[in-house]
Amino acid sequence: MKRLVDSYFRLLKILLTGMIIVLTVPVFLQVLSRFIGFIPRYIWTEEIARFAFIWVIMLGATIAVRDKTHFAIDMLPKFSPKVERSMHLLLMVSMLLFAIVFIVGGIQFARFGATQQSEISELPMLAIYIAWPIAGLSWVLFLLEQIYDHFEGNAPKGSKS
Repeated sequence: MKRLVDSYFRLLKILLTGMIIVLTVPVFLQVLSRFIGFIPRYIWTEEIARFAFIWVIMLGATIAVRDKTHFAIDMLPKFSPKVERSMHLLLMVSMLLFAIVFIVGGIQFARFGATQQSEISELPMLAIYIAWPIAGLSWVLFLLEQIYDHFEGNAPKGSKS
């Protein structure tokens, strides 16, 4: 199972890299068209950049959950290792509940998007709205892995647990 989760994590990193490229190209075209007269001003670039930005955020948040860097705030003083482990477990369970909200709300959001198309590029809005439940499901997968490691005592060295 660990291999499958690791493979999925690598896939997410590759998809994030691809989405950053998809985000960069239309923004670059927008900037060039403002300063170079012979490059046409495409109106689809703004919409595609916005859609790619949404995917970059969702994929980045998912990768951060696996890396344990998304919801980490070091504001409290250090406690005993037992209290620290309990607080970390509480954090993971809280994130798990938040992920379930993303799944349930995201499915409703995706159903709404399944009936629409974007105005300019005519992409199905489902391609954008599906990012929310996919992010939620991915968070659940990675959080369950972390909770399992927490109880098995397999937390990797250097992790924020």
